Amino acid sequence: MMTGSVREDGFPSSGSRDMSPEQRVPEWGGDHLADPEGVGAELDGDALGVDPTELSDDDLIREMHSLHRTRLDTLRHAADSALANHLRRTAELETEYLARNPGREVDPSRLRDV
Repeated sequence: MMTGSVREDGFPSSGSRDMSPEQRVPEWGGDHLADPEGVGAELDGDALGVDPTELSDDDLIREMHSLHRTRLDTLRHAADSALANHLRRTAELETEYLARNPGREVDPSRLRDV
């Protein structure tokens, strides 16, 4: 029987489909140690971004472009809390985009044979 490897942090090293990236990012990855005064402080709602439902279509696209442009850098180098916020914001914006565009055009060259 083969077992998967486990990293130091207890998460499977690769191939785990049981957890989403949001679930794999700990809520407090040590960031609270760098800023002890920030522990328990409520974030200002504006710091988390404008509610996607209030954005125009152009602003929604612009926000998604910005997040995708910074994705790799955030994944590789940002604090755990920043990555968690990035994942949350990306999900919010993409969910709003899909809600507005349920019949979005799908490029046939992007489809795979089943």
